[in-house]
This record gives sequence, C-alpha cells and structure tokens, in this order.
Amino acid sequence: MRKLHLIGGMMAVMAMVSACRSHYQLVGVERTRIIVDSRYDQQPDEAAAKFLEPFKRVNDSIMGPVMGAVAHNMHAERPESDLSNLLADILLWAAKDYGEQPVVAVYNMGGIRADLTRGKVTYGDLLDVAPFENKICFVTLSGEHLLELFGQIAKTGGEGVSKGTELVITPNGKLVSARLHGKEIDPAGSYRVTTINYLLEGNDKMMAFRKGTDIVSPQDASNNSRFLIMKYFKEKENKGEAVDARIEGRIKVKSEE
Repeated sequence: MRKLHLIGGMMAVMAMVSACRSHYQLVGVERTRIIVDSRYDQQPDEAAAKFLEPFKRVNDSIMGPVMGAVAHNMHAERPESDLSNLLADILLWAAKDYGEQPVVAVYNMGGIRADLTRGKVTYGDLLDVAPFENKICFVTLSGEHLLELFGQIAKTGGEGVSKGTELVITPNGKLVSARLHGKEIDPAGSYRVTTINYLLEGNDKMMAFRKGTDIVSPQDASNNSRFLIMKYFKEKENKGEAVDARIEGRIKVKSEE
C-alpha cells in the first residue's frame, strides 16, 4: 500500500513540474546603454520636480548646512593620502575631550567612502565620507602588539595613521621599520591608541587590536566618528581657517633589496 502511495505521489509531482514548464524559448538577447548625464537636466520633468520639491526641501535643510571648508581636493588611497591622514589626525585631536592622551590613531581606508572637494563642505559631504555608525574608542597595546598591528597595516598596503607615525613597508606587504615620534617601538613598552570600534573588533585584517587592554569605548551616538569630524570642521570654520592635510611620508613603500 505504501508503494502505491509513493508511486502516486511521484506521478503527482511529475505532473505539477510538467504543468509549470513554459513553452517559451530564448531566441536572442539585445541590449542598449542609456547614459544618464547632465543632458537630462536640460529638460526637467516639471511634474516630477513638483512632486519631489517638499522632500528636497527637507533633505536640503538637513544635508545643506555648511560645516567648514577644505583647502584643496582630498582623496583617500594607499599607502598614504591627505584624506586618510586628516581623519586619523582628527581622532587624535578628539581624544582630549575624553581625557585621553593617545600617541597614535588609526583610521581604516575602507571606512572612507567619498572624497572632499575644495571649498565649502556641508553636513551631507561629511556624511558621505563617514556614513557608518563607527565610534571613537581607546585601547592600550604593548609595543609587541603595536608592531604586529603595523605589520597588518603593511599587509593591507596602508591605512590612515596619525602624524608622527613613520612606517616603511614593501610592495608585497611586509613591515620594514616602524617609528613613533622619532623613536623606535619598544616591544616591552605600552602605547595608548585611538581608533574606531569597528577596528577594535579586529575587522579589516587588523586583528592585533583584539589583544588590547584598558579599553574605553563610549557607545552614545554623539561619539560617532562623523560627528567628531564635523566638530573639527566647525572649530576650524570658527577660526576662519580651511581644513588642510598633506601627504607627509607617514607610510613609505620601499622595494626589498
């Protein structure tokens, strides 16, 4: 009896599959490319513009306020760039508000999602640069683990590191030498580091952060990296200064001999 039920069930499934089959067959594929550029702005759709106007007004009120200005175009790239230098320096600058005195800051290249264009910078521009909910944090690394971290940074080809950091790496990702503020790293020493909580978890191949101690990791939204960046821009704006950063040789690539 069970065999009859099994055969009957299989026949029912086969019938359903057959019924679902389409009689259509693919006989060819054609494609066209539509280029969306400024030409579409020459004849705006009035109905669409009218529909979007109230939403645009709200969006502009949030994203439009000017936070400050940058002295020149800034772009993030490895091994070192003006923008990655700036963001690492801002983490170090912000530490004073937490009663911290770190000697080095690390900001990941993968967390930098847009460039900055010379001139006025808005809230929306900075949100594009730092769109994630990454928050500032502090951790103590032994000199041995700091060297391990710098080795991992060398392996990625470079990350954002603060002023006073001197790394020499090879094209294939090996750490040749590392110095902080003109001094060699003492493997037995202790170094206070500021970064973002995403990296503290060992992400972006910087696993050495997991070995840190004495962790301070505030979780309020106000500690988000983009708000610290905005605060820095506002301070510069209040002083009548444009934000500036340069490539300084913090990470140098040297061929193996």
